[in-house]
Amino acid sequence: MPDEISIPIPEGVEVKIEGSNVRVSGPKGVVERRLWHPNVKVEREGQSVFVRWEAQRKKVKAIAGTFAAHIRNMITGVTEGFTYKLRIVYSHFPIQVKVVGDRVEISNFLGEKRPRFAEIVGDVRVEVKGKDIIVTGVDKEAVGQTAANIEQTTRIKRRDPRVFQDGIYLVEKAIGSA
Repeated sequence: MPDEISIPIPEGVEVKIEGSNVRVSGPKGVVERRLWHPNVKVEREGQSVFVRWEAQRKKVKAIAGTFAAHIRNMITGVTEGFTYKLRIVYSHFPIQVKVVGDRVEISNFLGEKRPRFAEIVGDVRVEVKGKDIIVTGVDKEAVGQTAANIEQTTRIKRRDPRVFQDGIYLVEKAIGSA
């Protein structure tokens, strides 16, 4: 007897499952993802998505739970969206940040002459407001990866981190647009 996890589909959200590809579209946008495992099946019945598994092993149950969490995050993303807020911190040299195309340009970090660049992943919007950087989008992974790229670009190497605390740091994660 297979076990299952049920995920209700809210009004205004469309879920299409073709093979192992799951596509969720809603008022804020579209998120598509491939969810495949030999012992886990993702199916839609009526106004619910079911994640079913046959094998009674812990690993398979864990993968099924992960698939269910991904689908819930996709539904949350297309209905409300995700917002990550980063803060620009400096004590030595004022850091200048601006969005140029599909990259974030970070200038004057620790007085460096050349700017550093962080990639913007997928369909994510990055806004610079004073000392805050706001990253918003419908795909939680793309928003998180973009925020991580910005944070990692200002990682300090070969200096004492207790003295040089300059950088861009994640300060807030929220559901919903800014």
